[in-house]
Formats: sequence, structure tokens, C-alpha cells
Amino acid sequence: MTELKAVAGRTVLIAGATSTAGLAVASSLADAGARVIAVGSNLARLQSVLAVAPEAALHECDLTNFAAVTALAAQISPIDGLIHLVGGWRGGGGLAGQTDEDWDFLHSHVVTTLRNTTRAFNADLLASAAGRLAIVSSVSVDRPSAGGANYAAAKSAAETWIRAVGAGFAKAGDTAAAAIFIVRSLDGLEAELATRVTGLWDEETASANGSRVSLASDTPST
Repeated sequence: MTELKAVAGRTVLIAGATSTAGLAVASSLADAGARVIAVGSNLARLQSVLAVAPEAALHECDLTNFAAVTALAAQISPIDGLIHLVGGWRGGGGLAGQTDEDWDFLHSHVVTTLRNTTRAFNADLLASAAGRLAIVSSVSVDRPSAGGANYAAAKSAAETWIRAVGAGFAKAGDTAAAAIFIVRSLDGLEAELATRVTGLWDEETASANGSRVSLASDTPST
């Protein structure tokens, strides 16, 4: 008999659900009995989620627009989990190659979307009996390079934001947790990420909250 996962019956929103990692996470959560809400910027692309999570709810939303995100929250709340996989990489060319255009893209996709979604759904995660929040970050936060300065700075800001949200969770009680998964590259690690995300609900809240977990042996873990 298959062991029932703690995430079964929980409602989990995946922001940036159409990426390879997003599809892996959606599949894992659906297989474990969670209700998946897939959110992205293009409804046509979101249809791909149905191939791995046939009962997923699909919602198109501009996550860089706080008003749009709060409207989404009013429509779909409550949720028990927020998995933020919105991002992208821009860089190269040394410090001289750290353009304003690249910075604007990274800040918008990595930081602004995270701020918007966590603020809009914070009350849901706190009200849940097992609220969970997770992002994927990079080894570049610990070992930044001149050619990746924009990217490392954006990821560092995202990690700081998540730690602040986690501190708020801890102050409010013992039901919600925020976690950070660290990679050098997600390529080839999507299945591990999916397993780790699904397993967040099996962990004690106190140990999951504030965790910074490596998905590869050569990355730091705290």
C-alpha cells in the first residue's frame, strides 16, 4: 500500500508552473494527492501542466503586478502552499556586462514576483494548519562572480525576503514554514526538487522553516 503523504488534500500554488521544474513539481504534488493550482503568464502554455496533473486549476496572471496578484488571491484562496519558481538568468561579460536591462528583468522576475505572491498569500499560509513556502536559489549567492553580479544580487535579495517571511511565520506560531533550495543549475535536478518540495509537508514545521537545502553535493547547506 502506498504511504499517504502529508501534502494529500492540501492546495498548493505553483508560480511559474510551465518550466521543466514546475512540471516536475506539479506532477509530484498531484501524485501525492495535493490539489495543484498552476499560475503563469500564458494560459496556452499552462495547458502543458494538465499532462502531468490533469486536475490542476490553471490561472493566467501577471505576477509582477501586485493588483493582479491580490485579485488572484481573492479568487482562489485559501491555499496551503506557495512554490515560487519564477525566474530566469541574465548575465555574462564581467562587471561591464551587467546591464540595466538585465537587472530590470531579474529584479522583476526574481524579486518582484516573489514579493507580490508572498504578500498576497501570507494570510493563507499563516491560517493553514501546514503552510509551506519554497523558492529555488543559487550557489552564486555564496560565490558571486563579476559576470553574474546582477543575478547573484537578485537571488540574494530573494533569499533575504524568504528569511524575513520565515521569521514572520515563526513569530506567528508553529504552522507555517519557508524553505530555500540551492542549486548550481536545476538541469537534471528537477525530480529531486519535486520530491523535496512534496516532502516539505512531512517535515516538522520548526525544522523546515528557515532551512536552506542543497540539491547537489557541491552546494552549501545550512
